[in-house]
Amino acid sequence: MSLNPIPCSLMDYAKKYLDLLSPQSLSRCVSASASATQQLLSGPAARSRPYRVSNCERTLRKGIMAESLNDLLEKVRTALDLVGSISVVLDEDGTSIESEAFFQTLEEGMVLLALTEGQVWRPAKKAGYQLSLSSKPRRRIDVACITFDLYKTKPQDFFGSLNVKATLYGTYSMSYDMQCYGAKRMMKEALRWTLFTMQATGHVLLGTSCYMQQLLDTPEEQKEEILPSLCRPSIALPSSLTRRMLQ
Repeated sequence: MSLNPIPCSLMDYAKKYLDLLSPQSLSRCVSASASATQQLLSGPAARSRPYRVSNCERTLRKGIMAESLNDLLEKVRTALDLVGSISVVLDEDGTSIESEAFFQTLEEGMVLLALTEGQVWRPAKKAGYQLSLSSKPRRRIDVACITFDLYKTKPQDFFGSLNVKATLYGTYSMSYDMQCYGAKRMMKEALRWTLFTMQATGHVLLGTSCYMQQLLDTPEEQKEEILPSLCRPSIALPSSLTRRMLQ
């Protein structure tokens, strides 16, 4: 009697299915899915961006690199030596930065204000004296305003960075941030070329002075050779040439 091959194939299939349900295979699947989920949730790594933070009195300003709101608060607390709970607001209008989403929308180089418990944002006072012969209207319109802000993102920076902000009629504004990170290297190259030029100039001056010294010493040594040459008899001219000159 011939055997039916179908039960054997069913047994092999059941055996493979049981192997897939083993603890080792299940742990591999769980770890692979967990790592994939973590990569999808984490997303791209945040990039540190430069900001400038001042205390409430605006007497101290620090440059800080931060990638998140919590990172900014910790670095502000350390840089400005603050204690207790702190909050960060925009220096220009006092808008409070309370969420991570709003922090990520801020531009690089923004000026922030750190406030501790009990402190309130106040607009910056404009220093200087104003002299006028006529009464000035209470409401005025600023035609143009240009501000220059020089700051350093790191203490070891040589020059630092310059932020230029221009405002027209109080409505249209434009800012440009010049980050001079390679200024120290450029200064080193300029000093190196200056040193090379000074050394080459020194060698040229030294060679020229030696040559001039030789020229000054030469007439005294060659007097005895020049005088006999002056006393030599002159060469007689031909008679035909003498006649032509006389005619």
